[in-house]
Amino acid sequence: MTKAEIVREVSKSTGIEATSVQAIVEGFMEAVKGSLVKENNVYIRGFGTFEVRTRAKRTARNITKNTTVIIPEHKVPTFKPCAEFKSLVK
Repeated sequence: MTKAEIVREVSKSTGIEATSVQAIVEGFMEAVKGSLVKENNVYIRGFGTFEVRTRAKRTARNITKNTTVIIPEHKVPTFKPCAEFKSLVK
């Protein structure tokens, strides 16, 4: 599902015009990104948690050049769905 499809679905189910819904969806995504950049987790009850995790330093291989590459420790955004969400998907 794309962002445009989400906007269309929310607009249809709420009766709010699509341009307003699009502004709200984009504002939500910017708020989540901004919070994660500051390394603050975002908890949405009944949906899940957006969080920043640290990946440890590791060694990888470049098979085309047959060399070893060290990947430094870095942070990645993750999403962990709540138990109710998981049970609905199963």
